[in-house]
Amino acid sequence: MKKLRNYSYLFIAFSLLFNACSKDDDQVVPDDPNAITSSRLDFIEVNGSPHGDHFHDLAEITGEKDSIAVEFDQFGVAKSGHIHLDPHKIYRVQLHAFNSAGNEVQNDFLASKAVADFYKAFIVGGNFTLNPETGDAENGALFQPREQVYGDGTSVNGKYETTGILAYFSLGEANEGADTDVSYVLRKLADNTTKATIERTDWNHDDYASRFAGEDVLKLTFEIHAVGHDH
Repeated sequence: MKKLRNYSYLFIAFSLLFNACSKDDDQVVPDDPNAITSSRLDFIEVNGSPHGDHFHDLAEITGEKDSIAVEFDQFGVAKSGHIHLDPHKIYRVQLHAFNSAGNEVQNDFLASKAVADFYKAFIVGGNFTLNPETGDAENGALFQPREQVYGDGTSVNGKYETTGILAYFSLGEANEGADTDVSYVLRKLADNTTKATIERTDWNHDDYASRFAGEDVLKLTFEIHAVGHDH
């Protein structure tokens, strides 16, 4: 009888220990409050003209203009599927990224030069004819990151410092009729020196990941239909 009681005590002790360990294993790690849970890209028509690898005379349009918002879930999938962009027009592209509390966090990537030196945006997958490839016709695709100031108030100096949270984009007549899947990628670079080697014409390389070591913070995938005024 004494031995039975001893076995019972051992069994109870083992059960308590096992349950305690199981509870530890089942602990839920809190979500990162800064993790991006949804995103949006706004395409707003502006005035301007293409010139080589950049735009000239960019200016806002007052009154009626194209305005397209593309929303994405936490996996970077577009909720609307595809968008129509006029290849003859220039669009201001603004990224909005939201955390689980619904707060916008995209400007965190531009907090200062020291922070922004690790980030660069690309639009990949379109296999577009780029504007510099069209010579005097100036009718190819352009994507130009164009932030003017960091979050700490200091100026963004030159093309190599821009990131692409704010950018300008045009498909160009050379790409009219294209129906293609593209991805807006915000990439965190492996070091703070690579960004200074990324040229304005590097934005559409499918092999961007091997060219510029790092990891994708965001990859927002959607379909573009390049349709003109008659659509």
